[in-house]
Amino acid sequence: MSRAKRKMDHIKHALSTGQLKHHGFEDVKFVHQSLPNSSVSAIKLNTKIGELDLSSPIFINAMTGGGGEQTFNINKGLASVARECNIALAVGSQMSAIKNQDERYTYEIVRKENPDGIIFANLGSEATVDEAKLAVEMLEADAMQIHLNVIQELVMPEGDRDFVGALHRIEQIASSLSVPIIVKETGFGFSKEAARQLREVGVTTIDVGGYGGTNFSKIENERRDHRLNFFDDWGITTACSISEVKYFVPEVSVIGSGGIQSAFDIAKAIALGASGVGIAGFFLRIYLDEGERALSQLILDIHQELKWIMTALGATTVQDLQRVPLVLSGDTYHWLMQRGVDTKEYSNRTI
Repeated sequence: MSRAKRKMDHIKHALSTGQLKHHGFEDVKFVHQSLPNSSVSAIKLNTKIGELDLSSPIFINAMTGGGGEQTFNINKGLASVARECNIALAVGSQMSAIKNQDERYTYEIVRKENPDGIIFANLGSEATVDEAKLAVEMLEADAMQIHLNVIQELVMPEGDRDFVGALHRIEQIASSLSVPIIVKETGFGFSKEAARQLREVGVTTIDVGGYGGTNFSKIENERRDHRLNFFDDWGITTACSISEVKYFVPEVSVIGSGGIQSAFDIAKAIALGASGVGIAGFFLRIYLDEGERALSQLILDIHQELKWIMTALGATTVQDLQRVPLVLSGDTYHWLMQRGVDTKEYSNRTI
């Protein structure tokens, strides 16, 4: 099967399998503030993720490219939305364009459509330094995402079966590129152990890509004759991933992603320690079903709702929101306690 055909299969099955929304945020409760001493007009949504200064904590996360005209049109539309809403945008893996120059245009359109925007390049951990440099050059990218997708590759009928040396390749890329490196999971979450390994080789930003959103095991199982169903429930939820990584490796910037669909989810992700939030599958469905204008309006509405939530909590900035008191319960509480997180630190802190 060609890469282009596989890209379109991924989109089709992502939409059909849907968003799980088992991200763990239902276990996160804000402590109400009767005297927030705040005003909606004073709320600031700008944030810093690693070395990047962003006007919003929300960005359109990696989805597609390399699937011919259909993915060209998707990336063109998403880039237009990113420009309209002044948010960052990440493309899907660019390996298709590196292997086949005819697919470059499906990615390059994002820079043409959004010449002054923040754009993230994207490759898998199998990439070499030269391939990473080419991916950045292709988009004049502001950062480089390196995605980790072990479970997807194992379930994928034609996927990789050898993951030796990934950390070393990431270290080489991190030390060789002139733009920031973001290492991201693809729906199965991040552990403290993996975060520590990445920090030791110079990675300063981790996108947790937690369990609870688009499930690439389910997607790839749709393409298999013999299903590997045990991987469908595999992973660390988005809420647990954010907390675990930030608690044990506090010096890294954390991006929350995985099933996030609302301002309430975003606020909880930031309160758990994220500096920004990536949304992919949810935005893609809105774009394909309702179009550019509807997606732009949704993002503007989410920005406004996030300001209301922050006002209720007395958090004027994203940094303030990272320090509001929370109470954790359910599976999220039990997971974090078992993993060594002192959950009382969340419930007793103040801005």
